[in-house]
Amino acid sequence: MILIIDFGSQYNQLIARRVREHHVYCQIEPPDIPLATIKAMNPEGIILSGGPASIYEKGSPRVDKGILNLGIPVLGICYGLQFMVDALGGKVIGSKKREYGFAELNVKKQSGIFQGVGKKTQCWMSHGDSIGELPHGFTIMASTANTPVAAAENLKKNFYGLQFHPEVVHTKSGKKMLANFLFDICRCKKSWSMKSFVTHAVAEIRAQVGDGKVILGLSGGVDSSVAAVLLHRAIGRNLICVFVDNGVLRLNEADKVIEMFKKNLKINLRFARAGKLFLSRLKGVTDPERKRKIIGRTFIEVFDKEAHKIKNVKFLAQGTLYPDLIESRSAFGGPSAVIKSHHNVGGLPKKMNLQLVEPLKHLFKDEVRLLGKELGLADDVVWRQPFPGPGLAIRIIGEVTAKRLDVLRKADAILLEEIRANNLYYKLWQSFAVLLPIKSVGIMGDQRTYENILAIRAMTSDDAMTADWAQLPHDILARISTRIINEVRGVNRVVYDISSKPPSTIEWE
Repeated sequence: MILIIDFGSQYNQLIARRVREHHVYCQIEPPDIPLATIKAMNPEGIILSGGPASIYEKGSPRVDKGILNLGIPVLGICYGLQFMVDALGGKVIGSKKREYGFAELNVKKQSGIFQGVGKKTQCWMSHGDSIGELPHGFTIMASTANTPVAAAENLKKNFYGLQFHPEVVHTKSGKKMLANFLFDICRCKKSWSMKSFVTHAVAEIRAQVGDGKVILGLSGGVDSSVAAVLLHRAIGRNLICVFVDNGVLRLNEADKVIEMFKKNLKINLRFARAGKLFLSRLKGVTDPERKRKIIGRTFIEVFDKEAHKIKNVKFLAQGTLYPDLIESRSAFGGPSAVIKSHHNVGGLPKKMNLQLVEPLKHLFKDEVRLLGKELGLADDVVWRQPFPGPGLAIRIIGEVTAKRLDVLRKADAILLEEIRANNLYYKLWQSFAVLLPIKSVGIMGDQRTYENILAIRAMTSDDAMTADWAQLPHDILARISTRIINEVRGVNRVVYDISSKPPSTIEWE
């Protein structure tokens, strides 16, 4: 196991992903983690992440420097290196020339971290501070034109520091450097796999739950579906899933979820039809954040009502993922920059008085998909494109009404039908339709029309942190447009969104 200390880098999750790609388990923890907890975790190695602060500034994040006396190999990245240098008596200074982006790395010694790495290689820099003086026992391992100490090591202590970021793809030999640290220095074994995770997770769930009942809000999305199947394998009929139809689902979505989980997978499923309630509370609401909050609060209310119908429930399961946990911890005062809050972390009513079960809380999205495959879930579920919790409500710009929902559902169904028919569904991160709050003049059947405009959005991405608009073939776009205009009453114009993230977001609201 590798412990990653989060000093606030935008790349800390990427460090964890890179470690796990080598089939080594790791966990990200905040710098205020007690030294006793670290000792109990007994990691094979520690990675200190980068961060936006300057180590010499008051209030800069610091981990207990006792970690440097545990006899455990330590790799400091950017700010992590600067923390190590400062803690061991060296000096960190503001750089005369800050360094951001690509740089040529001159490797002085091809051993340790740099075993098997070329003498000259490309790396990715992102720092405004530099090492002014190394602590006793350290030697310089690499440099760039602007950074004399781009890498350093203390072989006796097994301490290593990189001023650049090996976890990003822009550092060409970064994967090799991390592998050297994991296997040659920390002596880790490739024991992290979804098969081993299932065995461990099932045992952990049974130990926590015993013969108690667990309730889970099932949406039909990847996360809750995988969580449901994993929990079902561990505790069988003691898992009760609740599916809430919030009225803003896609065409026939509720029926598909019921058929798959209740009929095919034989999972204990309860169904709450609450579309009218959700729509009544969304009446007249146009602000997207208000929509999200209304849907979130109403979901909790409906879910809570269903939960109270079930006797002797002691546990609540959630499909919380590792990024949710990390980002929400930041929202509650952790070191990482706040990206967004999550409805499934800390947002449940205290009156439910249930213990949390979060079997996926240390997995990333791609790992959840691999887990789904390991559990035997169909590709339609495992590789399903992301669908937002507020559903079609945030794909209808402006007020959400039954009539507007009907238009969008039909148009979205046609879009997905064509995307699948042309073998594009699994190649795209997301593809969906957006109903705009404006109308335009058209001619249909030799008559003037004044109808809705529909936007099509199709994106490619690896992790949704950045995304590019998909350059779909023109003939496919033409067919999608023609079918929507001909088959969906109320639409007379279709447009294609060609903006990437950033600066745009994937969803419109």
